Amino acid sequence: MAERKQEARKKKVRTYGPVITRKLSSYIKPMLALEVDKPFDDKQWIFEIKWDGYRALAEIQGKQVKLYSRNGNLFNDVYPLVASELAKIKVDALLDGEIAVTDDSGRPSFQLLQDYENSGGHLQYFVFDVLSVDGKDTCGLTLLQRKELLKELLIKSDVVKYSDHIVGKGKDFFSLTGKRGLEGMMAKKADSEYYPGKRTREWLKIKHNKTQEAFIAGFTEPTGARNFFGALVLGMRKGKELKYIGHTGSGFTKTSLREMSALLRPLIQKESPFSEKVKTNMPVTWVAPVLVCEVKFTEWTNEGRMRHPIFIHLRPDKSLTETNMAITKKSSSTPGRSSKKNDRVYTFGKIEVKTTNHNKIFWPGDGITKGDVIEYYIGISDFIMPYLKQRPQSLKRNPNGILDHGFYHKDAGDDAPEWVDSIKLFSESTNKDVDYILCNNKPTLTYMNNLGCIEINPWHSTVRALDKPDYMIIDLDPSKKNTFAQVVETANVVHEVLNRVKAENFCKTSGATGLHVYVPMGRKYTYDQIKDFAHLICMMTNDQLPAFTSLERNLKKRGEMIYLDHLQNRRGQTIASAYSIRPHPGATVSTPLHWKEVNDKLSPDQFDIYSVPKRLKKIGDIFSGILGKGIDLEKCLKRMLIKT
Repeated sequence: MAERKQEARKKKVRTYGPVITRKLSSYIKPMLALEVDKPFDDKQWIFEIKWDGYRALAEIQGKQVKLYSRNGNLFNDVYPLVASELAKIKVDALLDGEIAVTDDSGRPSFQLLQDYENSGGHLQYFVFDVLSVDGKDTCGLTLLQRKELLKELLIKSDVVKYSDHIVGKGKDFFSLTGKRGLEGMMAKKADSEYYPGKRTREWLKIKHNKTQEAFIAGFTEPTGARNFFGALVLGMRKGKELKYIGHTGSGFTKTSLREMSALLRPLIQKESPFSEKVKTNMPVTWVAPVLVCEVKFTEWTNEGRMRHPIFIHLRPDKSLTETNMAITKKSSSTPGRSSKKNDRVYTFGKIEVKTTNHNKIFWPGDGITKGDVIEYYIGISDFIMPYLKQRPQSLKRNPNGILDHGFYHKDAGDDAPEWVDSIKLFSESTNKDVDYILCNNKPTLTYMNNLGCIEINPWHSTVRALDKPDYMIIDLDPSKKNTFAQVVETANVVHEVLNRVKAENFCKTSGATGLHVYVPMGRKYTYDQIKDFAHLICMMTNDQLPAFTSLERNLKKRGEMIYLDHLQNRRGQTIASAYSIRPHPGATVSTPLHWKEVNDKLSPDQFDIYSVPKRLKKIGDIFSGILGKGIDLEKCLKRMLIKT
């Protein structure tokens, strides 16, 4: 009798997630989305239901189908009904979608999916994209073009379904998903291309509740009338370290407590997976960190803990490596040592810089912390410092992360340590002398980061020649209605115009939605001279692209146009430095480019605090020419007159 009960329990536990038979050695990784907080309306975007299930790609070749997860786990034997329906499609294709189980009202339920054989729900594969058709790559087509192709190739089926969308009305759609008890919605740029394996701002996910995937590190003993365990101890991966993020005892039923306990018992180990000491109300039984779950919570604390976490379900399709908080960078300074909880002290020669609140979450959607910002800048300091030295800094501070609008703190020198250089300058905007910090060394950069400076904004001129900048900047600033392809086209026209007058020029991403074109000036000309030259270049560019560019500064008068901004070339103006992080989703970085990279495949989302250090290690600094001897402005103007 006891053996029969034990077998029944094993059978029940097996239904608590898909049984993965094997992992493919070669597979396509799907395009990923960034999480944002609020819905929006925009005619250039489409909005889809966020299906609560398992992401799955399907490769169809003849009657052969490979159905697999985002990590390459083969789903054919787990969901044979889906695989057999896909085999009926008569076109070779690579599809992207979500496997879900819906209840009788058509609402997807992850709980039903985990036990779909016994749940009585309807197993379905909602397809929302196509990456290739008959061997031809479709990733370069716009999203709407791909979805039209998708509708044509899908067969009529109760299992394989086309995931439809609406255009423009994101706020109403989000409200409707909430009323119907759905998890949320996806927002996708209508003209977006498909970037396999990349996370991009052209795809966004917006949930009704904050959720987080975390690995289970242990469990506490139950109290009172509760059985099996009290709470799950949760963590996330940060570089090579595993970090504690909280514990949850909420969200369980008697059945799920029993099932979870049966999964955890075989994983018990003596040692904690965390290097830090974890404080809980009850003693912890540690387990190997292999199970990943999803929890909802109200907010992140300054210590990097989830407030009020509630267990939702296990995520057997996810692994420990996907519970990333951030990646730790190598430092050219002495590694930061702890002074007290969440604080670090960095040593640069004889200078010590105390930093605080390392675990404070700065990017809630990505789990990136204040400490990650500090470590990034230390890691790339040799590359960014030439663009900062001897330049007054306008400190843009975001001490509470990117959801805080932040503030400018120009008059910061008086409060700084003695090893931080500064200069007093008259500010027309405040009508008084301002004590500007000069970021002349690495300790100062770290000090600024500790103040909450996510982005670094230097003047265009140095204290050696405050009225004669090192370079000219043309800032290509798109409206929300412009595509990035239009920004790229505009940058290339600016490049061509400058090349015609033989003015050396360089390009970098803004780290947001625009591009910056630089021309070296070598401290030979005044701001007014440079501003006038930039204005002429912008006028010539606008003549070639009148349909979507403008020199009109006023937003209302400009309309849905790319602003060709020549007014950045004024004394005291600042712009994000090369290699500066921007306080935008994904922790994007303003990154110098080869002009051959400024093409239709360029996406600003591909440059972030993870990819840029690797890029610098591979290709080095390609922007140093902006600090060169500079152009001959008089000769360029003469060539301009001849050309026109």
